[in-house]
Amino acid sequence: MNEQWPALLWIVRHGQSAGNVARDAAEAAGHVLIDVEFRDIDTPLSELGVEQSRALGRWFAKLPLHERPQVVLASPYVRARDTARLIQEEAGWRTGDDIRLRIDERLREKEFGILDRLTKHGIRAKYPELHAQRSHVGKFYFRPPGGESWCDVILRLRSLTEMMTREHAGERVLVVAHQVIVNCMRYLIENLDEEAILAIDRLGDVPNCAVTSYRRDAVSGRLGPDLVNFTAPLVREGAPVTVEPDAATAPKP
Repeated sequence: MNEQWPALLWIVRHGQSAGNVARDAAEAAGHVLIDVEFRDIDTPLSELGVEQSRALGRWFAKLPLHERPQVVLASPYVRARDTARLIQEEAGWRTGDDIRLRIDERLREKEFGILDRLTKHGIRAKYPELHAQRSHVGKFYFRPPGGESWCDVILRLRSLTEMMTREHAGERVLVVAHQVIVNCMRYLIENLDEEAILAIDRLGDVPNCAVTSYRRDAVSGRLGPDLVNFTAPLVREGAPVTVEPDAATAPKP
């Protein structure tokens, strides 16, 4: 591990989105397609997602000054950008004075290609050969036509982490992104392998607005786990915790 990591690193999944809600409805009804009017990049937060984001912002606002983020790195997708914006607004951070905000396309959602907007039933019905291939290969290496595998996501995140160690060494950094990004960042930071990260993935989906964080050890310079899928800020503020797959996520192996 590079000894120039940020001093504190928080990785947060966005609040519940309209896509999460639409996916649940489509799956429950046995539909082939998820009825979402927006491009995936434009899918907004649900009302509950806004509430969750604000609740998390109030938690950050209560941290001691020396424990608060100095830099926010956010996915360009609307649901992640709005989560970051609402956290910042609720915490009372002023861009430029209190915090530096950077939108980074490397934090975007995993691209699902031809499987985008399909339910589990839709994938099996429309592309049975792809469904069988994915079941055989596993989600870590399976790349749908026009989309990405987890390995592809990890490759772009390697570039992001190199940037963090170069430009944000010793700083406190908040990352706001997506479920697959949270898990792939854990894969990199914790030096996991395919078996280990998929075992974590099978334990359950990353809750919306959950916090996973790391602190840099003063002696080794390495990042050590601090919080994992921490949802207490939502519970304390009375914001319901939602644990939902992303709208285009194919079924778990």
